[in-house]
Amino acid sequence: MDHRYDFEDLDQDKIVYVRAVPVSELPQEVQDQAGDIETLFAVHNADGERLALVKDRQMAFVLARQNDMAPVNVH
Repeated sequence: MDHRYDFEDLDQDKIVYVRAVPVSELPQEVQDQAGDIETLFAVHNADGERLALVKDRQMAFVLARQNDMAPVNVH
């Protein structure tokens, strides 16, 4: 499929990135609140600022969409 897409019309402020974060890499206060959860999912803006930490990937995508953002998975 060869289809051109005009990325200039894309609103960069609406894109957020979702990535898995090991709880062990987070501040101790967050680790204490996480209990036995080993991985949380972070939602970041394009500047890398963490906007939210949530329990699972699906919740991160729902949260982003409910706030009119376009979530993208980061590996």
